[in-house]
Amino acid sequence: MEVRALASNQPVAPRKARLVCDAIKGRPVFEVLGLLEFMPHRTARILLKLVRSAAANAENNHNLNPDRLIVKRAVADDARTLKRFRPRSRGRVAPQLKRYSHIAVVVEGDDRF
Repeated sequence: MEVRALASNQPVAPRKARLVCDAIKGRPVFEVLGLLEFMPHRTARILLKLVRSAAANAENNHNLNPDRLIVKRAVADDARTLKRFRPRSRGRVAPQLKRYSHIAVVVEGDDRF
């Protein structure tokens, strides 16, 4: 059974979030929690909360064993983009795009362990 957790409008660029998402796909949840705890990326803290939330959802709502969960999918999609401007020389401006992400984690019970 698949169980998911979502985090909307997180202040991290989707391109940077996808790097961390790709590192945790297909791994057991207990291994992912240890991995994310010591990663230096800002996205790792967001994903750590999401994986814990998905594991708690699986345990409490679907009676799955949290020790047998694996991360089936972790995706970071585009969210809103704040458009700001920075002054440049000769009276011009340069756009500053502050990108946000929607991040989703899907865990699934596994019988391999």
